[in-house]
Amino acid sequence: MKSYSIPDLMSGVVLVGHGGPEMLEYRQDLPVPLPAAGEVLIRVGASAVNNTDINTRIGWYSKSIRDATNRGSEIGFESLNHGDASWSGSPLSFPRIQGADCCGTVIATGDGVDHQLIDQRVLVRPMYSPTVDALPYELETFGSECDGGFAEYTVAPVHEVFPVKSTLTDEELASFPCAYSTAEGMLERAGLKAGERVLITGASGGVGSAAIQLAKRRGAEVVAICSEHKSQVVKELGADQVIGRDAPLLEHLPTESVQVVVDLVGGDSWSELLEVLVRGGRYVVSGAIAGPLVELDLRTLYLKDLSLLGSTWQPRQVFDNLIRYIEQGEISPQVAQVYPLHELQQAQRDFIRKEKAGKRVIRIG
Repeated sequence: MKSYSIPDLMSGVVLVGHGGPEMLEYRQDLPVPLPAAGEVLIRVGASAVNNTDINTRIGWYSKSIRDATNRGSEIGFESLNHGDASWSGSPLSFPRIQGADCCGTVIATGDGVDHQLIDQRVLVRPMYSPTVDALPYELETFGSECDGGFAEYTVAPVHEVFPVKSTLTDEELASFPCAYSTAEGMLERAGLKAGERVLITGASGGVGSAAIQLAKRRGAEVVAICSEHKSQVVKELGADQVIGRDAPLLEHLPTESVQVVVDLVGGDSWSELLEVLVRGGRYVVSGAIAGPLVELDLRTLYLKDLSLLGSTWQPRQVFDNLIRYIEQGEISPQVAQVYPLHELQQAQRDFIRKEKAGKRVIRIG
């Protein structure tokens, strides 16, 4: 078993409050965390940027915010209620090391943890159970309720650390956890089956591009909505039909023609998504980057016997399956650009502009 020298201090980026990217401070004097009982210490190789990092930074999860994510992504929101601006609906504790994604190597273990984990490369489950006997729908988010992957070292509960055997780089592996587990969780919640047609909004983003691959893996027909200049990339991921983001949906897709809608966007055109669902269709949502408030005609809901599903918490088998898909080469990473840790502010700004499809990955190790 390899022995690691553990320093006292590390580099990392801390979020010091809600607001613009300037609230992210790169520091080289952060104490290296020590694993408590039931935890492991991970030397982080890479992390990645996700919508949840932006949403948490600007406080978008607060019910006081009604705007699209990008409205406050550069300066934050003046009307923010800090009391519910987190995943849990409780005030966020600052300073906080964000980073829901984490690929790294276990270098030390706390009491009660098998030492055989040391020197294994692992992924951390981003939306995880706070205890081994937690009830369904109890969860914490890596990089929100606890410190995450935007630092050289991090700790995680051993029951939420998953060894992974792959020839992919740390940067490639770090693109999977948050986006792909979110997408797989949505498809699982909606019960997508082979032969069904699924409509995916925001299809060129991290979760959307993951959903395309995972839906095709299930044998579904995929209709994707994205910016027109990203349509070729989306087709290469496996989409059978691509519709421009600004195109009238009902001019390109008949009413009652898809069994499942996977929505990551929300916004003003939301009601059209229910129109294209078949009777008995399923709508599942795990994001609302174009705006969280939508207009619902309840007659459409009940006369078509639709199911509207939210998806955040994931049963453990979702991440177990994701590890298996990675190891068997059934899904591929989509990395747009890799940044050093001290350029995290720029990585988030580039992420918000969404000029390229794929993930913005942060190299740390």
